[in-house]
Amino acid sequence: MLKTEDIVKGFKTPEARWARFGPYYAMFPLDFAFNVVEKYSKKGDFIIDPFAGRCSSIYAGGVLGRQSLGIEINPVGWLYGSVKLSPANKELVIKRLKDIYSKRNYYKRAGELMPVFYKMCYCDEVLKFLLAARKHLDWRNDNVDATLMSILLVYLHGKLGEGLSNQMRMTKAMGIKYSVNWWEKHNMIKPPRINPLELVLKKIEWRYEKGTPNIQESHVIFGDSTIELDQIVKKAQKAGIKFSLLFTSPPYCSVTDYHADQWLRLWLLGGPQSPKSLKEQYKSRFVSTEDYYNLLDAVFGNCADMMAEKSTIYVRTDAREYTLNSTFEILMKHFPKHTVNIESRPFKNKTQTEICGNKTENPGEVDIILIQR
Repeated sequence: MLKTEDIVKGFKTPEARWARFGPYYAMFPLDFAFNVVEKYSKKGDFIIDPFAGRCSSIYAGGVLGRQSLGIEINPVGWLYGSVKLSPANKELVIKRLKDIYSKRNYYKRAGELMPVFYKMCYCDEVLKFLLAARKHLDWRNDNVDATLMSILLVYLHGKLGEGLSNQMRMTKAMGIKYSVNWWEKHNMIKPPRINPLELVLKKIEWRYEKGTPNIQESHVIFGDSTIELDQIVKKAQKAGIKFSLLFTSPPYCSVTDYHADQWLRLWLLGGPQSPKSLKEQYKSRFVSTEDYYNLLDAVFGNCADMMAEKSTIYVRTDAREYTLNSTFEILMKHFPKHTVNIESRPFKNKTQTEICGNKTENPGEVDIILIQR
């Protein structure tokens, strides 16, 4: 029998090897996700996460035999989650990799015209390959292409020698000016010479070495929860489905811009060549407290219509006053019959709030747990 400790502490099983797939800013600790699912649900239950991120909650639910449903508005997180829930056949992914690599020389001129940042970040061979992948991989609609693209996203930037780029952070893409200045300061203006076919092939072989995970029927929807949940509620009611666990961590008010943080990966998915804070609702930093409140109110209100009478609502949020109080108020509004427990969660490592730049006197994470038995 598969044990949680075997998944969160090593890479010996396919479930363990795919569990950590996808570096993402402010992600759930893996052991935390598995422990919550194990403690507050049972096999066969339905679990929902309307702010799924890279889908650690959904993955934990699927591995542990729960039918889990996530929604994620950021395509990077959605790709990580959807692929690790259902990776494509390895041989087909390798075949597609070679096909994309064979097209790279068509993008020689395009690579030469790219801004200086890209020429300092990637060697010519890698940049041509990435431009080919950006053009030809149908990651939205094809599982093989999605799997290959998600693997490219993982290794698009990171520590020198671990991926396709010059020295960079792995979880968050730094700004163009900052990166260029840093490389110049550290005499790293020439990117490492890398054969992308060889590097990515090694990464694929390692990821698939133990096989693919055995997942209970679970999936993640690419979209806005305030829109997608309307249809999900109708389908769940028609099918007579009730969710026993709502397990999520909403974005924190005025802390970070998840789309701008992933700008380079979003570029590979067809986005702009430079970091931009998107103006679309719910895709940027939450500066408006009113918009933030309305988002949580709409999402948790819709989720309440799908929850079983005896259910658990587990929400990890920010310890700062506005975010915590607003989240608590909204949860009590939509789940008035649940018993409430609030747990402060100090961690040895930096918290999501601290990593994302909050320097207030009360940083950190708080878990709001509502239970009705």
